[in-house]
Amino acid sequence: MKLYDVELNSRLLLGTAQYPSPAVLAEAVQASGTEIVTVSLRRESGREKAGQSFWQLIRELGVRVLPNTAGCHSAKEAITTAEMAREVFDTPWIKLEVIGDHDTLQPDVFGLVEAAKALSRDGFEVFPYTTDDLSVADRLLDAGCKVLMPWAAPIGSARGPSDPYGLRMFRARFPDVPLIVDAGIGLPSHAAQVMEMGFDAVLLNTAVAKAGDPALMASAFRQAIEAGRAAFEAAPVEARDIGSFSTPMFGRAFQL
Repeated sequence: MKLYDVELNSRLLLGTAQYPSPAVLAEAVQASGTEIVTVSLRRESGREKAGQSFWQLIRELGVRVLPNTAGCHSAKEAITTAEMAREVFDTPWIKLEVIGDHDTLQPDVFGLVEAAKALSRDGFEVFPYTTDDLSVADRLLDAGCKVLMPWAAPIGSARGPSDPYGLRMFRARFPDVPLIVDAGIGLPSHAAQVMEMGFDAVLLNTAVAKAGDPALMASAFRQAIEAGRAAFEAAPVEARDIGSFSTPMFGRAFQL
């Protein structure tokens, strides 16, 4: 998988929030095999030196950091947060979130496109958290995004794909764009499902961090994503409305 000219082996991206302890986070990251973790600048650097031990842990894990603009509710706020994150992490990558609805945490797609356009002009490599709306996706690509991150369901809901048809349409519409399903994945089977559709990767946080055994769950997701990708590459048979013989009738004994 290649994201903004960076080649990666793992198709699992992992969030770093809500874990019981730094040690559990480290175990989950290692078990997942991920090469990218997302980090909220606002959450970890809210107080002076509050995030120093966290940054040290991330460096020791040897993974690439994808800062995000979690908690931002306007384009201006997201742009400012992204600029701060670039200074802190020394990376042009940014997971762009502009939240429009407090209950569902649905993206504000108008602010999202506005912020994506401004950040792309400023040299950022933007990973926009969006819905599965095709027209919004077109505008994000026009704004300079080279990766899209449609949701499966609301953040933290663990519901799995709410609109499988919409996701399939999204994949079919943008066959050459790296697509990462972000938000709403709750079970390894959900991850396998979207990977079987042909999506390039899955981003998880709550489903792993809040599990009874985060490291074991991270390992389960790793295997599910690998299996789903393999199934997609194997070109699965299409579903049918009626039965079909798997054994040919020719040559079988029969009674007149």
